[in-house]
Amino acid sequence: MSVPQSLDEVRARIDALDGDLIRLLAERQALVETAATFKTDQQAVRAPDRVARVVASARERAATAGLAPEVAEAVWRAMIGAFIELELTAHAALAEPTTAS
Repeated sequence: MSVPQSLDEVRARIDALDGDLIRLLAERQALVETAATFKTDQQAVRAPDRVARVVASARERAATAGLAPEVAEAVWRAMIGAFIELELTAHAALAEPTTAS
């Protein structure tokens, strides 16, 4: 890949990468939503041991790819936290009693 020759080119490349990231996050969300159907309670959704393994893996992969492990950890913790909240909201909605009209 060639070195960008202007700030506009840098920004255009970042914007293109952001588009790729959005598509990948949407795919990840679909998988998270599917995983949620297998989970029976909030503890299963929060899964702290799984979170720790995923974050450790992200740090290792980051180091190999040339990304600062601290950046990877911060991004993954934020992403995982957001998906956990999404799952918890879905579980709460399923647990709400329905009212007959």
